[in-house]
Amino acid sequence: MNSTTNIFNKNTNSNIEQNNKASRKRLNSIWKHIKKDKQLLIMFIPCLVFYIVFRYGPMYGIIIAFKKYNVYQGIIKSPWVGFRYFEQFFHGKDFFLLMRNTVLLGLYHFLWTFPCPIIFAILLNEVKAEKFKKTVQTVSYLPSFLSIVIIVSMVIDMLSPGHGIINRILVFLGFEKQYFMIKPKWFRTIYIASDIWAGTGFGSIIYLSALSSIDQSLYEAGKVDGCNRFNAIMHITLPSLFPTIATMFIIRAGNIFRIGYEKVLLMYNPMTYEVADIFSTYVYRKGLLESNYSYATAVGLFESIIALIMLVSANTLSRKLSESSLW
Repeated sequence: MNSTTNIFNKNTNSNIEQNNKASRKRLNSIWKHIKKDKQLLIMFIPCLVFYIVFRYGPMYGIIIAFKKYNVYQGIIKSPWVGFRYFEQFFHGKDFFLLMRNTVLLGLYHFLWTFPCPIIFAILLNEVKAEKFKKTVQTVSYLPSFLSIVIIVSMVIDMLSPGHGIINRILVFLGFEKQYFMIKPKWFRTIYIASDIWAGTGFGSIIYLSALSSIDQSLYEAGKVDGCNRFNAIMHITLPSLFPTIATMFIIRAGNIFRIGYEKVLLMYNPMTYEVADIFSTYVYRKGLLESNYSYATAVGLFESIIALIMLVSANTLSRKLSESSLW
């Protein structure tokens, strides 16, 4: 009995020693990586602090959606109401309007703006004149350095019925002036077109970077086999870009529901509410303007959950079809 106990104790001690050695090795390996990449890690600290303070820290306030929040009582002491505000939102008259507007605007925006940087990057890659190529790149990047306020102001000025250049051209061609900014049928077109103009150049940078890493011997082999420029794009360029396209597709698909309120807020007016009012602008009005914090938080949480579902679905679809995914 004693011998059996001794053997068991020896085995236990040996297992503990092996686990301790393995733990020390892992710690030493981690410490070596930290020492090796300490400069990069130091540069990463501000980014980490930003996400902790401004992204993960405020998530504590999500519980407001389940409480009848009172500013004077605070989050903890405010009474619980369960899913009251979610039920109020789902049964309200605004739910289907907001859902329709958010889905349509996000989907149209995705379908039109996602392929534009890819096409633009491929076209730039085919340009052989370096000076012309650099000039076009520089000009295409300029709108990205303008704030949303300036971009929307430029759009409103160009579409103005009084002195806007678009209406001047219409009048010159014999057409009547159009009041673009107050007509609901034009809102989505203006929103998407201005985003294409402002974001295509900057969005093409990642694709141009991926194009620069393609092995040029593939194009040379294609020329030997009689491959023209169009066939080279279809059979060499696009397949080489596909992993990057798949990654960007996953990220953009997850943001279909996450339309920022800033641009819509600057562009819409009571005349265009029926097509322009989306979840984020609704949350802004209910939360900040009407001080209905619990209700606005419930709507915002619902929007975030839908966006998460879209992201996971897009990642799963991409992994099954192309074996490229974020995780």
